[in-house]
Order: sequence, then structure tokens, then C-alpha cells
Amino acid sequence: MPADPAPRMTGREAIALLTGGAGFTEHRPPPRTLPPDGPLGWAGYDAARERAVERTGEEESVVYGTGVAGDRECVLLSFEFGFLGGSLGQLTGDRLEAAYELALTRRLPLVALVATGGSRMQEGMVALTQLQRVAAASTRLRAAGLPQIAVVRDPTTGGGWATVGAGADVVLALPGAQVGFAGSRVRPPDADPYAYGAEGQFAAGQVDAVVPAGELRGTVGRWLRALGARKAHEAPRSAAPLPRAQPSSASGLPTSGREAVERARSPQRPRADTYLADYFTVRLPLHGDRCGGTDPGLLTGFGLRADGQPVAYVAQCGTPTRPAGYRAAARTIRLADRLGIPVLTLVDTPGAANDAEAERAGAGAAIADTFAAIAAARVPVTTLVIGEGGSGGALALAAPGNTHVTADSYFSVIAPELAAAILKRPPAETGATADQLRLRPQDLVELGIARSIVT
Repeated sequence: MPADPAPRMTGREAIALLTGGAGFTEHRPPPRTLPPDGPLGWAGYDAARERAVERTGEEESVVYGTGVAGDRECVLLSFEFGFLGGSLGQLTGDRLEAAYELALTRRLPLVALVATGGSRMQEGMVALTQLQRVAAASTRLRAAGLPQIAVVRDPTTGGGWATVGAGADVVLALPGAQVGFAGSRVRPPDADPYAYGAEGQFAAGQVDAVVPAGELRGTVGRWLRALGARKAHEAPRSAAPLPRAQPSSASGLPTSGREAVERARSPQRPRADTYLADYFTVRLPLHGDRCGGTDPGLLTGFGLRADGQPVAYVAQCGTPTRPAGYRAAARTIRLADRLGIPVLTLVDTPGAANDAEAERAGAGAAIADTFAAIAAARVPVTTLVIGEGGSGGALALAAPGNTHVTADSYFSVIAPELAAAILKRPPAETGATADQLRLRPQDLVELGIARSIVT
């Protein structure tokens, strides 16, 4: 069941929640005069606007300007739901476009505090086309390498969700918020309300985190540091440092292919969570593939190291990686590349999921997209194989020329058991097949597949 939403905040209360005592400097676009009762001449529209002004004290459904969240300056835009349901009209579009332009001009990240019912009916198609203006403005910001964070409040529906909300790089939601393209009055009467709430959208991989209001300021502040935009003409950041080797129950290097496989499959060896906990002081997970899927066996997100360096991470957890996992990986790598943040990948999988559900979910296309994301990355990608390196399902996350291995790992074109079966060899010859595959850490270095063994 969805959580009960918190009492609705005004647009300015939402801004104050993030800025605290740091203050907020409001901006306004150049004034525009609408014809009587708006572009459609909708009878009573002017009167409705006047009542909204009296009720909220605002001139439109969006407030924007500059402020500080955590310790980072940003452009803040906030919807006032009390002003005609936070709906988007022509003047709202002016403000939204101006907010994105302000972020672009000042090279600041943009944080949107969204609460909207969608496009304003009294302005018809003129209101609906404001979504195109928002999309274009967001695209310009994206092309400039500037991050966008959305905090979706109750409710966030319609075109506002489908542009300002879901179009952001990171989507956070307040507990119990109604979130979805279809508002409560236009969805099917028998629809499951969970699917239209913050928690349901998180479960479906459309929201990165559900954050209580009291934790929002700290969370957004950490995200702004982790996604921190580079200054114009700043040199690219250096490669992500290699993780330190984590204590293992075995010592030395494996003497045979069979031993290498057994060590990689041992439940006692350190896993991705152990490496990430040692590597980062702050971890901020990204969640889901934005296509309705999640893979609990693959961790993605951004983190901060002890020296403040931001690094994006993609880490397999020892399970077969599902299509949603590969799509989440590609999403993370491309975002890091756009923001100029180095990437660390941890490889640990027996291979890509190969069940019928994975095929229906587009396993081949998802793996191909991950290969493409790493191949196209302009930022340095560093890979450490910490366990099993099973075929193309593992190679998709490996950086060409910058892959390293641990003593507890192997990397192979195919698992030795499957290789023996394909070659019609008896199970007793699996060990010999593993030796022939030359999959041990030291073999991988000799073959030029890995640059070093991290011990």
C-alpha cells in the first residue's frame, strides 16, 4: 500500500526546506500580457487566475531563482499547486524556460520541486505545447553537461511529470506522493493506486529514492556534490582509483583453472558491497532502468571518496545480470560521461540472465547498449573483476585497456562446464578445460586482457 502523503507544502515552503537559512533569490522572466481570458478566450479564466493570486500570493504556478542546497549553489524552481493545481500555461512556460536558461548561463545545476496536475485546460493546445519548450530547454542544459535533479511532491502528474520530473537525471520523491502520467481523475477506475504513487514508481525503477521531507535537504546537497558540474574549459577529471583488495579466505594466486573458478564462486570471498563500502564515504544509488525494470543484482549510482572526488559506479553482485541491470548500467555510464565524472565498474557475474523472461525483455539489445555506452564514454572507465567474469555478460561492463583483476577472480569466454558440454567432453574433464581456457588472473595479465592483479 502507498504511504500516506505528508501535508502539501507551498512552492516557497518546498524551497525553504532545501535552502534552510541560506536564502533564495527570486528571478522573473520579462512580463508578457495575455489576451482577455487567455489565448482561447476561455470565459472566467481571468477571474480564476485572480482568485489563485489572492489565495496563494503568487503570480503564476512556478517560482524560480537561485539558492544554496547543502553547500552548493543551484537554480531552484518550485511549483505552487495551490495556483490552479500547479498547471502549466504559457506564462508558466516562460518561467520554466527562464529557469533552465538561468542554470545554463550561470553553469549551475537545476533542482526542480515538482507538484502539478499537468497542462492548463483553459489554454488548450497553447498550454500543452509548453511541454515542448521545457523539453528543449532541458536538452540544452543536458548538452552543456549540467545536472538536473527533480523532487516530485504530491501530486506530480501529467506533462509536468513527463518533462520536468521524469526527464531529470535523478528523480527523488516524497513519501506517499501521487506520481504518474495519469492523474487520479483520468486513470481507469479499477487501476491499482500503488502504481501511481512514489513507492510504486520506485519499485518499477522510475524513481531513484523515496526521501522523507526531513532528509531531503541533506540528500539533495549530497547529490549536488556527487554530480558537481565541471567549470567551462576545465580539464577532464582523472580516472577513478582502483579499489583496494579486500581480505579473502584464500591466499596467493590460483594454481589451476579449476581453483580459479572455485575461488571466484566461493561464498566467503568479498562481494561488491564490501568493495564499495571501503571505496566511498558517501554512496547515492540510482535505481532502475526507466523502462519499468530493476535488477537487484546490479548496483549503480554515484559516490564521493574521502578526498571529495566524485565517481560513478556500476557493480555486479554475483548473479546473472538481467536486461534491466544492463539498461541501468548504460544510463549511469552515459550520465557520468555527460557530467565529466569517471566511472568504476566491478565485474562479478556468471553471465547474462538467459531465461525466457530475459529474452522477452530484450537481453541482447540491453547488453549491446552497455557495450556502446562504454565504447562511447569520453571519461575514463576503470574496471576491477572481483569474482566471476562470465562471457559477454561480464565483458559488457569491462573497460578496454583498463581492466584489472583480483586474485579471487576469473574471466572466460564461457564457463568451463558449458565449454566441456559444447565440446562433448565428460564432466571429469571440466578442470582440464578450465586450464585450456586460460582464465586465471595471471593468465589474463599474460594475455593482455587485464593490466594488473590487485592483491
